[in-house]
Amino acid sequence: MNQQYSSSNKILILALSGIGDALMFTPSIIKLKELLPNCNLEAMVMYKGVEDIYNRIPEISKVHYFNFLESNLFDAFRFVWGFRKKYDISINVYPSNRREYNLISLLIGAEGRAGVRYIRKDLQNFGFLNNRVSYENDQLHNVEENIKLVEQITGSAIDEIPPLIFPLNEEDENYKSKYLSSKNIGADDIVVGFHPGCSTLKNHIKRRWEPEKFAKLAEKLITGYNAKVLVFGGPDETELKNSIVSRVSSKNIISVETDNLAHTAAVMKRCNVFVTNDSSLMHTAAALKLKVVAIIGPTSTNYIHPWKTDHKIVTLNLDCSPCFVYSPKPLTCSRTD
Repeated sequence: MNQQYSSSNKILILALSGIGDALMFTPSIIKLKELLPNCNLEAMVMYKGVEDIYNRIPEISKVHYFNFLESNLFDAFRFVWGFRKKYDISINVYPSNRREYNLISLLIGAEGRAGVRYIRKDLQNFGFLNNRVSYENDQLHNVEENIKLVEQITGSAIDEIPPLIFPLNEEDENYKSKYLSSKNIGADDIVVGFHPGCSTLKNHIKRRWEPEKFAKLAEKLITGYNAKVLVFGGPDETELKNSIVSRVSSKNIISVETDNLAHTAAVMKRCNVFVTNDSSLMHTAAALKLKVVAIIGPTSTNYIHPWKTDHKIVTLNLDCSPCFVYSPKPLTCSRTD
């Protein structure tokens, strides 16, 4: 076991890899604060959705947002350098198997640089820069991989792992009430949520179930159960959502537009069941304790199944699956590429 740290340490969480990954680190936030109750937890994020989530978690004292994807190298370096030598520990949230994340951790200059050593392409991505490490295990869920990092930092074995969390505040709940009222969704309605999208980075658009299949499912739910179907997605998924709604000849299907991820989560909370691709909203649904039907193709269900919520997984169980692992390599399919 590596050197452990005291309860008074300053810890910076590097949650740079995405919304779903940030959510799957939330059980580790709870355990860090439980095991090191006087530590100061801060976070560095580069997605507004992650900022929405982490700003609502009381265990985190401050969230630092910076859009690395749309900034130049000089501005990114200047931003990171502003954190130099201010923390005792930095933690790269799993999965973060990119050299950029490990270099950011090194530049921050914390004595303890926590990260997972990856089975694939760890050396090429500078995994050796981390000095508080656990070792990747393909049989573990992402949540469990993160908990292993907490064990390395605290020196404590963790037997019971909490669920994901996405706290909603009073303003979020008020937004939900007004939204549902505006769409004539009552307390007795059966409400089914869809998320037909997912990240498109690294060719992940291939994780998506076809829009026409979501539309056919909506028709069956509306005809058979008089359900209200709410189609969720981010600002870049408006066309995708509308393509599904336009295929259904009923007013019982609605494309949901909100101001931010927290408002989306608040409306999602009303759903009786949530049907989704492997996406950040799948993990949001798990954090909200919704019943989830997860459509999973190229990724490993060991890694990313909905954590500690009632769920069913729909998959073809192809003998070549999974064809995506945690490395910078884009998703490819030997059957179609």
